[in-house]
Amino acid sequence: MDPRVSAKAMEHCGKASWYALTSRTASGEMADPDSLSAAHRSLPFGTMVQVKNLQNGKTVVVRINDRGPFVKGRIIDVTRAAAVELGFLSRGVTKVEVRIASESAPLKFSKAPICGD
Repeated sequence: MDPRVSAKAMEHCGKASWYALTSRTASGEMADPDSLSAAHRSLPFGTMVQVKNLQNGKTVVVRINDRGPFVKGRIIDVTRAAAVELGFLSRGVTKVEVRIASESAPLKFSKAPICGD
């Protein structure tokens, strides 16, 4: 686990949206809407996070390679491909639970969600 990631950043809830950037990301790499990546305001580039759509229970692991979202109330922007995996492409926005994926923790969510209703 990256020592720059605080315990508070390990798990959080909020809204996710998707975007289809095709230029350079804030990390300097070319964006790829068909990759499983995402934008987060503060997590270090390269951080792997698991995103769970709280509307349907679908999950996906994405790599942070960009900054954002810049819309109030949203905690993560995922690529088009990740939105398809999460099942919210047509809705555009959904409520999610985000957890840092680590080598020491299994990549699955516990039965007790961290998010309230």
